[in-house]
Amino acid sequence: MSLIVALDYPDLKSCEDLIQKLEGLVKIYKIGSELFTAEGWKSVDRVKKYGGEVFLDLKLHDIPTTVARTARVIAEKEVFMFNVHALGGLEMMREARKAVEESKKPRPLLVGVTLLTHLEEKTLSRELGIQKGLREEVLALARLAKEAGLDGVVSSPQETEFLRKEMGEEFVLVTPGVRPAGGERHEQRRSLTPQEAIQRGADYLVIGRPITEASDPKRVTQEILASIS
Repeated sequence: MSLIVALDYPDLKSCEDLIQKLEGLVKIYKIGSELFTAEGWKSVDRVKKYGGEVFLDLKLHDIPTTVARTARVIAEKEVFMFNVHALGGLEMMREARKAVEESKKPRPLLVGVTLLTHLEEKTLSRELGIQKGLREEVLALARLAKEAGLDGVVSSPQETEFLRKEMGEEFVLVTPGVRPAGGERHEQRRSLTPQEAIQRGADYLVIGRPITEASDPKRVTQEILASIS
């Protein structure tokens, strides 16, 4: 199990301050759309400067050729992990995987996003027109990702237990939407505590605001790590 801290900031200075505070505790940091849009590849380089690794969370979702070309660029930048939307379909995911395999650099983990953690059962049919239940849709997308050759999926911790059972021990499960006991859930609808997520089979826990907005990020991180050790 590894903790991934989400760098939910729009500037490098804030990121650097947090990384320095968490030195020796955290190895992997998530860079999402906000930071990457603001700072681009400089944000990746800054994490690496401090010996960290990067989960590049851009959730690629486009036609297969575009996603493949983007995946090839990402692979050349030597990130630890990045993701694509499983809803982009089998061909799109296969092309992304093929592009990663063709890179001469160390291969990053490639995972598929199933359903975003703010979504609820009622949202699928009412707003998105998805007729499967939430659990069935997540499982179907995970199976599609595995068929495409992806290393695993991103899903809420509430789906982790049945995904682990259905997809096997080697399939990587990345769980955002994790919240410490008693903490603010924000817009997360399908959350669990770090300890619950680990017990259900998560490989990587992605935690952002409970750490980044804390008055003492180091103490909060130490408490989270202690709860799952």
